[in-house]
Amino acid sequence: MIDQRALPGRLRFITCATVDDVCDAINTLAVRGAPALGATGAYGVALAARTLGNARSVRAAAKRIVATRPTAVNLAWGVGRAMHAFEHAGATGALAEAETIADEDVARNRALGAHGAELLGVGGTVLTHCNAGALACVGYGTALGVIRAAAERGKRPRVWVDETRPVLQGARLTAWELDRLGIDATLVADVAAASLMAAGEVDCVVVGADRIAANGDVANKVGTYGLAVLAHHHHVPFYVAAPTSTIDVRTPDGAAITVEERDPAEVTTFAGTRIAPLGMAVANPAFDVTPARLVAAIVTEAGIARRPYRRSLASHIRLAAAHSF
Repeated sequence: MIDQRALPGRLRFITCATVDDVCDAINTLAVRGAPALGATGAYGVALAARTLGNARSVRAAAKRIVATRPTAVNLAWGVGRAMHAFEHAGATGALAEAETIADEDVARNRALGAHGAELLGVGGTVLTHCNAGALACVGYGTALGVIRAAAERGKRPRVWVDETRPVLQGARLTAWELDRLGIDATLVADVAAASLMAAGEVDCVVVGADRIAANGDVANKVGTYGLAVLAHHHHVPFYVAAPTSTIDVRTPDGAAITVEERDPAEVTTFAGTRIAPLGMAVANPAFDVTPARLVAAIVTEAGIARRPYRRSLASHIRLAAAHSF
C-alpha cells in the first residue's frame, strides 16, 4: 500500500507481511481513511488466515486489528466481512472477500461522486477538510470523489484545502492529490475558513466521514464540527460524502461514538521539532462529532440523503445492498 506518512515528499509503498505489520501501518497512519481501513482490515484477516496456525489465532488477530482505530466503523466492517468468509471458506474465502471489498469500494465511490457532483455548480468554490480522496479509499475518493466527478463533467470546481492540523492530511495529502488531478486548489490555514465564508468565497463545504450514526450525526477529523458551525452561520451548505459502509445503524447518535485519543506528540511537535514546553499537558482527540442538524445532505453511492436522516440513511443502506457493484 502507499505509505501516506512519506507524502508529499516521496511516493513510497510498503508491504505488510504479518498482522503486526498491518496493525503498525494502521496505528502510525501509513494507511488511513475510513474506506481504506475497511479494505486493509479485510486483507489483514486474509493475511492472518494464511500465516497463522489455527482459527482461534485468526479470530484473535481480527480483534487486534479492529482495536487499532476505534472510531472508523469501516475497519470493523471490513474485518467482519472477511471473518464471516473465513469461518465459511477458510483462507481462500477471506482473501476473495477482501478483494471483493476492494473492487466494490472503487465502484461505490464512483457512484457516490456522480451523485455528489450534482450538488456543485459550474465554477463553484468548495472547502474541504482532512483527506477523503483516493488515498483514503481503495480508489477514486469520497469527498474528493465528488469534486473529481464535478471536474470530469467540466464544472471546473475550485477548492480551498484546509491544512488539517495536527497531522496536516489536507496540506500533505489532499493538496498532493488535487495537484496530480489538475484541479484548481488553494491551501489555507484551518483558521482562515471563517473569513473565507464571510467574504462569500465558499459555495459549499464537502467532507468525508469516519462514522455516521443512525440519526445522521457525523464523526470526522477534528475540526469538522467547527466548519459545520461556521457554514451554518454563513448559510453555506455543509455536505458529507461517505459510502453506506460508514453508516453505523447500531450507533443511535453521535454521543455513542467513541472518539480516538492519539499520541500527544502529534500536537507538541511539528515535522520532528518540538514546539511546546516539556511536560505540557495535551489533549489530542482525532475526531469530533457534527450534529445532523448542521448537515445539509449526506451523499452515498445510493444517492443524496436529506433529513430526516434516520429514515433516508436506512433507505440508502437498503438500496446499496440491492445494487450490484
